Amino acid sequence: MAAIQPRATALSDEDYRRQLRRAVIASTVGTTIEWYDFFLYSTVTGLVFAKLYFPESDPLVGILQAFLIYAVGFVARPVGAAIFGHYGDRIGRKATLIVTLLLMGLATFAVAFVPTYATIGIWGAVVLTVLRFIQGVGVGGEWGGSVLMSMEWARTNSHRGFVASWPQFGVPAGLFIANLVVLAMSKISGSAFITWGWRVPFLLSIVLVAIGLYIRLNILETPIFAKLLAEQKIEKTPMLEVIRRQPKDILLSAFVRMAEQAPFYIFTAFVFTYGVRTLGATRDLLLTAVLAASVLEFFTIPLFGHVSDLIGRRRMYMTGAALAGLFGFLFFAMVAPGSPSGSSELSCCH
Repeated sequence: MAAIQPRATALSDEDYRRQLRRAVIASTVGTTIEWYDFFLYSTVTGLVFAKLYFPESDPLVGILQAFLIYAVGFVARPVGAAIFGHYGDRIGRKATLIVTLLLMGLATFAVAFVPTYATIGIWGAVVLTVLRFIQGVGVGGEWGGSVLMSMEWARTNSHRGFVASWPQFGVPAGLFIANLVVLAMSKISGSAFITWGWRVPFLLSIVLVAIGLYIRLNILETPIFAKLLAEQKIEKTPMLEVIRRQPKDILLSAFVRMAEQAPFYIFTAFVFTYGVRTLGATRDLLLTAVLAASVLEFFTIPLFGHVSDLIGRRRMYMTGAALAGLFGFLFFAMVAPGSPSGSSELSCCH
């Protein structure tokens, strides 16, 4: 445990600013890598997994089976949040974030080597399920820990929203890289994408993990945790204490995120299956569309993080939730069969 103890608790203003930048960069790069891994799986699920791992099933049933494995990652995320939230409060943010990065990255790298149904039958899907669960545990601990790492380095509340928004920047960044790599392999390998091209993006994840690990090993523990450690105020069972003291806040924060989580995965994962099979859109067109959306988020996430510092977190979040709800109607109108964008414009690219 000695290796993970904070090296210093008192910093000059210059050192503080330097460490703040490092913490924000480390959190953002780490979440980018983690979400690259998570979204890469979602993109490939809609494009190839049903064909490769459930070829004996009816096409519709095969798609549902592939997405059932995909759903395992979401079941595992609360598990990861509970485990690494507990240890993050026990041994520190830095140590747990290093573990989540390795857990997620190695599981993603291993996906590249999973044999298909033609080689080992249903066991290929079983292995994918296990790896997807590990991915979910990793990202469940990663996201909250990264936001906490950045937020705890912000000394005042006046810019805490902006600082804490940068780990969330890793979401569209990971989505962008994942879709870009899949699009590149689709162009390079063509018809071979189904055979071997889809595996290359998973192999590349190990390079990203090495970069993220290097960055995270060179940051300090957060001042808040370092102070708690120095004052010996570490709880023995922090997760149980939070559940006992703030059960209402935990449930509310979990359910309010449904407003963003549910539509987001429809827009970025289900759309590939629906677009290709129902609308007749090309794989490349859909990948490009998701790329464009992720680029837009590069600007809106830090912008709204800053706005939350001006108008308050609750007001900013409620505004975003309302806009997401309204956009749902526009999105489904655009991709409905028979609509201009859901028929003629897409079918021309098929």
